[in-house]
Amino acid sequence: MNDVIRLIDSHAHLGLAQFDADRTVVLERARAAGVVRIVEVGYDLATSRAAVALAAQHAAIYAVVGVQPNHVVALPDDWLNQVRTLAQQPKVLAIGEIGLDYYWNAAPADVQEACFRAQLDLARSLRLPVVIHSRDARDDTIRVLRDAAYGLSGIMHSFSGDWEYARACLDIGFHLSFSGPITFPKAVDLRDVARRAPLDRLLIETDSPYLAPHPFRGKRNEPAYVRLIAERIADLRGMTLESLAQATWRNAEAVFDL
Repeated sequence: MNDVIRLIDSHAHLGLAQFDADRTVVLERARAAGVVRIVEVGYDLATSRAAVALAAQHAAIYAVVGVQPNHVVALPDDWLNQVRTLAQQPKVLAIGEIGLDYYWNAAPADVQEACFRAQLDLARSLRLPVVIHSRDARDDTIRVLRDAAYGLSGIMHSFSGDWEYARACLDIGFHLSFSGPITFPKAVDLRDVARRAPLDRLLIETDSPYLAPHPFRGKRNEPAYVRLIAERIADLRGMTLESLAQATWRNAEAVFDL
């Protein structure tokens, strides 16, 4: 393990089938890259249960549980109680990923919003932070968060907006988490946000197995690559990798109450 750099991958999906053949090796590579904590995030009931199980099996892994907007159709009547039960298990840090997704439109907007609000209320009742998924739903996401997430801690997962959107999220009190696209050549607006955002509101993530950073774009992502994201943001801000790693470590500890 790197003796100086300690990194937290604040959002990954290691429980997916893409890692079934080499999950242990992937975790070893992460540790060798200095990634000593990984937050495994559920997106439906099954993956939330799997996240809890994975966290129980590995000291470095923590869990986040919830139902993502693309998976809110045909939920069982007791789905929210199931999320509540999972959220009370050891090493569960937050409710997520939850939010709105108008790109895939896998569920009507009103159904998405109802599930979003229900899980925000659940997080408040459990005094847990939230991890937000928002795609092509900027205005409604901000509207709901301003109305229903006041006083909650939260993370904008794989943030991909411009400075105006970032400022709205920051004003709500949320953190911005950057993933592979920060390394893409055309991500001009995103690099602007990474430069301008307060250092104490930045997080880094891979969203493994998705959104691999350059030079692995188009291939399977994995937690070890969060170091590449940290290096890019450090360069953008004129910081050392060590300083950026220390800051994002502190931020993750604060928002997740580790």
